[in-house]
Amino acid sequence: MSQTMTIAIVDDEEDMRQSISQWLSLSGYDTRTFASAEQALAVLTPEFKGIVISDIKMPGMDGMSFLKRLMTMDSALPVILITGHGDVPMAVEAMQVGAYDFLEKPFDPERMADLARRAVQTRRLTLDNRTLRRELSDGTVLLRKLVGSSPVMGRLREDILDLAQADGHVLIDGETGTGKSLVAHALHACGPRQGKKLLTISCAAYDEAELSARLFGPPPAGTPLPMIQEARGGTLCLEDIESLPPALQARLSSLIGEQEPGETLPIRLIAICNLQDSGESCEDRLRSDLYYRLAAMRITPPPLRQRGEDILTLFSRFIKTFAEEYGCDAPEVSAREAAQLLQAPWPGNVRQLINLAERAVLQSRRGGGSITSLLVSDDTNVQTTLTGEGKPLKEYVEAFERMLIDNTMRRHRGSIAAVMEELSLPRRTLNEKMAKYGLSRSDYL
Repeated sequence: MSQTMTIAIVDDEEDMRQSISQWLSLSGYDTRTFASAEQALAVLTPEFKGIVISDIKMPGMDGMSFLKRLMTMDSALPVILITGHGDVPMAVEAMQVGAYDFLEKPFDPERMADLARRAVQTRRLTLDNRTLRRELSDGTVLLRKLVGSSPVMGRLREDILDLAQADGHVLIDGETGTGKSLVAHALHACGPRQGKKLLTISCAAYDEAELSARLFGPPPAGTPLPMIQEARGGTLCLEDIESLPPALQARLSSLIGEQEPGETLPIRLIAICNLQDSGESCEDRLRSDLYYRLAAMRITPPPLRQRGEDILTLFSRFIKTFAEEYGCDAPEVSAREAAQLLQAPWPGNVRQLINLAERAVLQSRRGGGSITSLLVSDDTNVQTTLTGEGKPLKEYVEAFERMLIDNTMRRHRGSIAAVMEELSLPRRTLNEKMAKYGLSRSDYL
């Protein structure tokens, strides 16, 4: 869900501070008031989750000096300045320094609320982008995103750590929706090139001439360097490598073939192949010299159907996230539905599971339907789900047990005592089972 934003109001006149705060509070914003710029600077940080509204004329540090300090701290922080009629030239100068906008006294409260709304949206986008960039450069965060306690996911995380440190070219293949792009980012973030550039391009998104220009140059207008040069010292991720035209395959193979054994790669290539769903392989589409140079290190994220109880762990997480987003209770999953989720073939993998979770929450919010009905309408054929090749009895028993504990914990909002009483379980047994199924009390509070 989007993070809560605060509007910092800085004005030496108490009546003005309270008036602005009251109006913005009525408009649905959280506010915090300060009597001086010095007070505000003691609290504001580069990661401040909000915006600033400040008067220009203040004793001590005035609004212009305050703005300059804020811009030095975080040039992307939206600052709205309040100015008197004679201070408009100063306000224009403030805009050049970096102010988001200014309001001239006496100002229209509706205009102030509208300016605040747009500034808050801008700030939220800035902070979200910063968070995303941090996550994409933090290997530990990315590995945590590869959720699952199944053996195949444990091996995947180990492979990522091993190949990341090896720092050679890598080929990633696998079915649609298995997280190949996430694996590529994790390979970069967990290795010695962490913090260096990671550039990504889809080889299927451009015709041969434009793709050649973007990769090898001369680059298109507005692009300073071709990607092969811009990524030097870092990583270049080539998505849809199977769509790379033969002539460009030859150039790429020649480029990476110049590498001497043991020499640090000037650029690391991570190639993502999306052919597995079609029954073809990357080897069928690439020149043999290029293929073997890329595939010397190879990694294949496992399909969802091979991940056992991870399916239920992921589904529970997704329905909780969507329930929070839509402001409703997460639907309970019956033991029968849990068994169907385990047995479904999942041709769309995790991406399909996410879509199903969102539809289950929306359906539950409307007060009807079941996960079974969604499986029927999905690509998954429910008859195959119910009568196809089964899984071991142990998995169904564990699925029932996990969903029963999950549903009961959710219903009692994390009250261990209430869950122990309803399920007639001693505390130690409940704790052991929650640990086994990756359930945490904090998720239900």
